[in-house]
Amino acid sequence: MKGINTWSFRPYHPALHANHAVYISKIAPGVGCVSLSWFSEYEGLFTVTYKKRGETGESSLETRSNTIVIDNLDDEHDYEVYVSCDKGRSNTRLFRTGFVPGIVVNYLHPEDDIYKFSGSSLCSPSLLKLEDGTLLASMDVFEGGAPQNLTLIYKSCDGGKTWEHLTELFPCFWGKLFLHSGAVYMLAMSTEYGDILIGSSTDGGRSFCMPTVIARGSCLNKAAGWHKAPMVVTPFGGRLWTGVDYGSWHIGGHASCLLSIDENDDLLNAENWSITEPIPYSSSWSGTVEGKSYGCLEGNAVVTPNGELVNILRYQTNGCNPSYGKAVVLKCNDPEKSLEFFKVIDFEGNLSKFEIRYDEVSRKYFSIITGTYEHQGRNILSLAVSDDLYNWRTVCRLLDYSHLDPHKVGFQYISFIIDGDDILCLSRTGFNNPRNFHDANYSTFHKIENFRAITGIIL
Repeated sequence: MKGINTWSFRPYHPALHANHAVYISKIAPGVGCVSLSWFSEYEGLFTVTYKKRGETGESSLETRSNTIVIDNLDDEHDYEVYVSCDKGRSNTRLFRTGFVPGIVVNYLHPEDDIYKFSGSSLCSPSLLKLEDGTLLASMDVFEGGAPQNLTLIYKSCDGGKTWEHLTELFPCFWGKLFLHSGAVYMLAMSTEYGDILIGSSTDGGRSFCMPTVIARGSCLNKAAGWHKAPMVVTPFGGRLWTGVDYGSWHIGGHASCLLSIDENDDLLNAENWSITEPIPYSSSWSGTVEGKSYGCLEGNAVVTPNGELVNILRYQTNGCNPSYGKAVVLKCNDPEKSLEFFKVIDFEGNLSKFEIRYDEVSRKYFSIITGTYEHQGRNILSLAVSDDLYNWRTVCRLLDYSHLDPHKVGFQYISFIIDGDDILCLSRTGFNNPRNFHDANYSTFHKIENFRAITGIIL
């Protein structure tokens, strides 16, 4: 076994795990059907064998392609499937038929153990549009208490209508894709509370160099370490900025920071990066909620209308008074000194990670938020808008499944981009019998056409 000199794999195989002749790289169930994709060094005839889970009778189809759609399946049933060829066969994979909102980028059945070395749910969506129009979608494989160290990347060349497997990064967790100086970068963690990593790709995300370690973490969820969701990377004052945190849920919360670098420096040189000193949450800040709060995390580095840089953070107000509808704003005055508390604002969707994007056309700020004042679960997705970052209004509901069990439905951690007159977004989606709303079984793509018109904005 040779050493490695890359961050990317097609696919990643841990030691002592079987290297199968066929690798099923994408599963996309639908109503009464499923779409499968795979790759193999073998070129020839493939046999796709499937059956209802728990039953004995099998069916099979043959193809010389590396993708197939199986129709005429019973809806809302679990199935087993594998792909074989003359050289061997794939792992047996699981899927469940049925409707899900949006376009399925990838699916992982909660009992499918293909990625047991990392986790069992799809998490941390990140969406990026390349200069040639290609879309990249990344997601990590999550499970509480598991290693949590694999990220899957898919691409679309038709505006998100269809998706194909591109590569896998290991170790990589909580990753954010972004473009800079013509290269694709992935800014991520090695694992939960692990090392902050960055690597680059010069071939559109197909292969990544070995990552640079920006900062060392604890790599243990019971000890304080770095925490970094896929937050937006924002240019400001000649630097690139993004939100990071330090702490852990186990010790009671996280302190807030911004990570930054001069935009002309080498992003792969760790010494070029700066992190503001962590600022812990304080209940003495003006306007904070009453009761025990786990504080703030997953902040958005955003430029205000008057040219200041602020960090607008998710605020854990569960069980407090009020228990919902507030976000914390911190100001940044120096790349290394602590952020300063500025204010608490009214903001729906504060109990889940959110992104804020500035729209150059309307000169307004937009966010896609999870939950409402009335329904604080994650089964409603809405579009919010602000003129000044501090006063927000929810203008329309994008998805409303409040009639379904909130413990089994979730649209969360939305990654979105403004693309002309449309918004494109990627969701960590729990639907159609996931383990629970949080441990998502889908990564889904959604397109909001003419978003300014549906919000009533007159240009």
